[in-house]
Amino acid sequence: AGASMSKNDITSEDRRHAAQSMRTRAFTFIEVIIALVIVSISLLALIRLHLISIRMMETADIVSQAILLADEKIAETLAVGYPGQGANSGTVEKNGRVFHRQTEITDLQLPQLQQADIAGLRKVLVDVRWGQGAGRKHLQVSTYVADRRLNEK
Repeated sequence: AGASMSKNDITSEDRRHAAQSMRTRAFTFIEVIIALVIVSISLLALIRLHLISIRMMETADIVSQAILLADEKIAETLAVGYPGQGANSGTVEKNGRVFHRQTEITDLQLPQLQQADIAGLRKVLVDVRWGQGAGRKHLQVSTYVADRRLNEK
């Protein structure tokens, strides 16, 4: 006779069980705050990486422009044939950026060449400079050209 349960006992036990299961499924306020802090730190790191990526792309674009300018000046110099010695310089503006370039043509004086009695080799050096950020950057491109008369010897 003592084994029968009242309707109120079952209901209060069910409520207690339901409340416990809700507590285990729900997040606490502190857990939510911690998750938001982790997400915020991750987003800040991603934004920083994105800014670094943009800066690197800009630098690559500028260096590409400088290389193309140097190659263009070398091609112009070699189009003349065997260039005379000397230097010239100029300023070029490309895509809103100012590049200063200097072209130097010098005789190549190496002991090995003199021993082999070879003359008529010249070095063509193009130096391109530009401002970037707080500093100045530059690159140099060079090539060598031989007097066509070397082949006749």
